[in-house]
This record gives sequence, C-alpha cells and structure tokens, in this order.
Amino acid sequence: MPLILGAQSATGAADVVTNSCRFNDGDAPYMKRTAGTPTDQDKYTFSCWAKRGALSGTRQLLGNEVDGNNREFIVYTNTTDTFTYSIKVSGVETKLVTNAVYRDVSAWYHIVVAYDSGQGVAANRVKIYINGTQKTSFSTETYPAQDLNSILNTSGNEPTVGASWNATSSAPEGHFDGYLAEVCFCDGQAYAASDFGEFDEDSPTIWKPKDVSGLTFGDNGFYLDFEDSANLGADVSGNGNDLTETNIVAADQATDTPSNNFCTGNPLDNYYQNAVWSEGNCNVLIATSAAGYSTCTMGMTAGKWYWEQQGITNTGGFQVLPGIAGRMLTDATEDELGETDDCWGYYSTTGNSYNDSTQTSYGNTYVSGDIIGVAVDLDNNKLYYAKNGVWQNSGVPTSGATGTGAISIMAANLTTMGLYLPAWTGGWGGSVGHYGLWNFGGCSAFALTSAESDGNGYGNFEYAPPSGYLALCTKNLGSDGG
Repeated sequence: MPLILGAQSATGAADVVTNSCRFNDGDAPYMKRTAGTPTDQDKYTFSCWAKRGALSGTRQLLGNEVDGNNREFIVYTNTTDTFTYSIKVSGVETKLVTNAVYRDVSAWYHIVVAYDSGQGVAANRVKIYINGTQKTSFSTETYPAQDLNSILNTSGNEPTVGASWNATSSAPEGHFDGYLAEVCFCDGQAYAASDFGEFDEDSPTIWKPKDVSGLTFGDNGFYLDFEDSANLGADVSGNGNDLTETNIVAADQATDTPSNNFCTGNPLDNYYQNAVWSEGNCNVLIATSAAGYSTCTMGMTAGKWYWEQQGITNTGGFQVLPGIAGRMLTDATEDELGETDDCWGYYSTTGNSYNDSTQTSYGNTYVSGDIIGVAVDLDNNKLYYAKNGVWQNSGVPTSGATGTGAISIMAANLTTMGLYLPAWTGGWGGSVGHYGLWNFGGCSAFALTSAESDGNGYGNFEYAPPSGYLALCTKNLGSDGG
C-alpha cells in the first residue's frame, strides 16, 4: 500500500489526466507568453495540479513582475512551506498566506486561485482552493481594492508558468520544482474548484480531476495538458495561446499524474540532510564523504513490483547499493543499505548482495551507465536484480515459490515498518558527489532508449518488467494490492 495516497483516486477511475510536465529547478525551467487584450482585466481563474519536488525556497506556479512596484505571484510554497497569493500595484501590496503547510512530496495537490476584484465584499475578490476546499485561515490576509486590475491578465505583460518573469532583469525567478499537470488560465471567469475537480464517489475524501475542456477560457486563457512531448507549452483550449518553453525538453513529459500517482524518492526520509534532490525527486546526490540510504514514497506489503535504477560512481571507492528497506534510516550506525536484517542491497563494486551486515556472492559488478532492474516478489518473499536486462545469478523472477536464482527476504510484515520501501545508498569515500537515479515508470531520471510498460500498460521503462511485475503507482496499488 502507498504510505500516502494524496489527492488522487486509486480506485480505477477514468484516466482524465494522462501526462504532466517535470520542472527541474536546477535547469531554470519556465513557460512564458505575452498577454493580449483580456476579456476582463479584473477577473480570471488559475488552476493546476502540482506534485512537489525540492523542499526549500520559493516555488512559483504563475507570476509576473513588471517592476518593483507592480507584480502578481501565485506561489505554491515559500520558505515556510505555506501557500501565498500576492498582488502589488503602484507600490501597494495585498496578499494571502495560508496557515496550512504543504510539504507532502508523495501527493498531488490541486490549486485554484480565483481573482474577481469587482466583488463588493473584499474576501470574495481572491479565493484560494486546495484539494477542493476553500482556504479561510491565513497568517496574512489582505485583499485587493475593488476593481483593481490584475497584473497577470494585462495586455503586454508576461505571465510565466513555473516561475515569475522579472521584466526589469529580463529573467525568471522563483522556479517551481516538481511536476505540473492540467494547467488552466481562464480569462474573464471566477471559477470554483468544483469546475476543475470532484470528490471520488467511492472515496469521498479523495479529490480527483475531471474534464475541463468545456470551460470558458476567454481571450487570454490557455490550457496545458502536456500531451505533446515536442511542444509541451501547447495551448489546447482552442485559443492557440501557446507558451514558449525554456529549459524544458521532451524527456520532461511524465506519466506521473493526479490520475495515476507514481512512486518517487522521498527527501523527507533522509538522515543525511546534505543530500540534494532533483529531477522530480528521482535523482539524489550524496555529497563527498557522506553515506546513508534514501527511501521512496510508496511502500510494498504484497504483490510483485519492478523499477529501474542507475548509479553514477567515481574513482574514490564509492559503493552503490540499490535495493529495499524495511525501516527508515535513523542514525549514523546504518550507513549502508543492508546493515540490518530487514534491508537488502546489491554492491556495485563486488556484485555481492548485502543483508544484516553480511555480503553474499550474487552477481556481476556494475559501473556508471549500467541500468539495474529491481524485481520484488512479496507473494513469495524473493528479490531479483538485473544488469542491463540480464537477471543476475541466473535468476528467474517468474519462478514463484521456487525462487530460481533469487535472494530470499523476510516477509514484509516482519520488517520494522511492516512493509518495504524502494531504497538506495551511497557509501563512504570518493572525491566528488555520488548520484542515484531512479525510474519508477512515471518519469525517469536517466535517458531511456525504449518505452516498455508493465502488464497493465503503466510505466515507461528501458527493459520490460517480468510477467506479473508492476510499476509502483496508485492505479496498480488500487487494483492489484500491494
């Protein structure tokens, strides 16, 4: 079962959203257009689904700063992990800052901001909805003057998705880090969250997306569904208001969406806080002379699961160990995956398996660029590794209870947490940072030359998962257990 389902259905509802776009702040990504004459300069709605990556800094969903006295921001999270809306016109700033914090990296959040400054009641001029619920508790709560013109919906200004465009410096700032899906800007409309999403009829606490193609977008409106990898900024509202992508490429198209949430790495479970996360939390960098293991956002208790990993080693004795963990890393005594009885790793430099601080002969060594497939059979408590598509130790992942060539593991319910998490470790040594790159099928941190999926049609892998093994995503967890 997943540790946190977040804001998406796991019950097999229709796949309303098929793609998202990954924004990796290290690449300084953004999408921008120049606004034309608006339908209504005093009224718009912005809606998007967002899954957070990096856990620091100010992350803007949509913004434009004309100059120091005129700007408008929709900020997903700031340094305190709260959500902020701000508009400043002629030096007068008003803003809303939520008391609630949003630091769950495993979940998709749905965010709606409705701006309608013509309203006579101040509190109706800006409404914020998150996961279907209007926010009414704010640490800062000031509202724009009646009939105040929006900055984001003014002709000639440059609304920017995934950052805020600073016209004075001609540069973006406050880059978002993570995934965005179903990005809508509706000019001349003040929509509610219910126009973009709905509560699941079987799980009424789960908010899920619905078809938005019938909404009114107005003259400046746009709708980004990210379904064309060659043109991720394409507007499919019918307006043709395409956004120009910068530092976003076809490989940033993802199938990790609010309709099917995929596993990623978890920066909240990271004993060594000098680790740096990127590529939608599918790439973790362990700094020089540091060790420890990092786990991921979805746990496994039953079923058969597959993912891929690539380690980038150096010449200083660094060890790469992909595998599984039945516990989180809590202290420096467990500085490699496999030093306890409920964690297993596969050593890059020896080819040995590692468990309970003991190495056992298993497979081949591997180096940078090699892709390690991990197959976990929790119906029979077996673990298999492949190197570049070849199962090690003559392993046969489909051999069931026989477990031909398998590593035997304890039952998930006997582990410290009662489940297993995908995990990766970097050992001591080396003169440069050490990378671990995951591919759970939703968006790979390393380049793929193939497009293999599991038996249910989910995931995008370099090598085909063995028959019966599935990608770690909510559609599979919801239908096949886990």
